[in-house]
Amino acid sequence: MKRKWLLRLAALVMLGLAGIAVCDAIIEWSTRGRLYDDKATIPYNKVGLVLGTARHRPQGGINPYYQYRIDAALALYRAGKISFVLVSGDNGSIYYNEPNTIKKDLMAGGIPEEKIFLDYAGFRTLDSVMRARVIFGLDSVTVISQEFHNERAVYLAEKKDLYAIGFNARDIGGSEGMKVHLREYPARVKVFLDLLFNTQPRFYGNPIEIK
Repeated sequence: MKRKWLLRLAALVMLGLAGIAVCDAIIEWSTRGRLYDDKATIPYNKVGLVLGTARHRPQGGINPYYQYRIDAALALYRAGKISFVLVSGDNGSIYYNEPNTIKKDLMAGGIPEEKIFLDYAGFRTLDSVMRARVIFGLDSVTVISQEFHNERAVYLAEKKDLYAIGFNARDIGGSEGMKVHLREYPARVKVFLDLLFNTQPRFYGNPIEIK
């Protein structure tokens, strides 16, 4: 009897791992040719969508994922590959405001304030891409984040009628990068659950025109 249950458990584990691998492969395959590492070859888009993250790491110091996204957005703007930046992030409390923090660093890097728009309700990648289409009226966008995140965002955008390409910010290696990449696997499974159940953003709101 014990052997029987162990075999069933092993079968469930294998089935789960296979499902994770399939979700990962679909997203990676579907976004091939839509992600760019070189600002010289990426097509122009009116708006670059910066996906927010915390500025500081829990253990202290600047979060490199944050810094590299700032660097990537500045590089695209200076190269004339975007005209505006839409910053989408978490504004969950008066003590934590990703969009405002990113805006300050983009302005410090030379992007004029009037060229930066803020989405304070980008609590998840799904919220960010759906609100870019519905609230900010975009039909195309350049997503700015690390490659693994861009793949997921571009795939979600396509499923939500927003044409997107991605500009890959520099990634992180080592144990810190490994932990983030491992968390990406369940996030990709969640993509398909959200699509299956037609999950909506936490908030919508009044339209905002980027011009």
